Amino acid sequence: MMSVKHASGEPEGFEGAVAGLSLSDVIQLNGNNGFSGCITVQYGTSVGRIFFREGRIIHAEQDGRSGEEAFCDIMEWRSGRFSLEPNVSTTSQSIHKSTQFVLLEAHRLIDERRAGRSAPVAAQAPRASERLDAAALVERLRTVANVAYAVVASREGACVEDPSREGEALAAQVAYLAMLGNQLGAIFRAGALRSAVHERAGGVPHLLLLASRSHYLGVQVDAGADVHAAEADVKRNLNPGR
Repeated sequence: MMSVKHASGEPEGFEGAVAGLSLSDVIQLNGNNGFSGCITVQYGTSVGRIFFREGRIIHAEQDGRSGEEAFCDIMEWRSGRFSLEPNVSTTSQSIHKSTQFVLLEAHRLIDERRAGRSAPVAAQAPRASERLDAAALVERLRTVANVAYAVVASREGACVEDPSREGEALAAQVAYLAMLGNQLGAIFRAGALRSAVHERAGGVPHLLLLASRSHYLGVQVDAGADVHAAEADVKRNLNPGR
């Protein structure tokens, strides 16, 4: 359960090595399977390539572009053919975010393009002082009862203080939850996202999201714990004078 608080005529579809799956499906499938290699996509006379290393997208290139811009261009193609090349590698690394977040961001940018809005300017890397402040905050929050893990993420889904795979994965989950919350806010005209709680069953930690103007705070709460009580404890820890 999730709770959120707010302030062309050509046929579509891809033909490829895995029948019945979209390009996005194939990317997610290979990401989950730890694929290393290249997915080559052909759309008319255009060719794009997406490179993986152990399930993570590390590089994309298309028509002189590279990185997330090229990946977004490839994902915007409505039809075409793709092939998997497990023995193809690259020394380039133009993408440093999680596969899940890169996919979500591409879909968001494509929606903006089709709606006639310009894409936002890419965010700058966090300053050293910002990383230190975020690290101190996260260290303090990890002492709160039932808090299993915490990260500070930029609005683009990049983990500010924790470069580990676990930190990046939680930052991507936070960005995904924020995206859903903001989409609901736009639909119901509820304003900007302030916080969200994702209660999960099956022994999976709950996820708590708190939003500021420039960052998201993501907190994993122990499975079986009262996530709303943990939310209150986290907020008290953020504002100790209140």
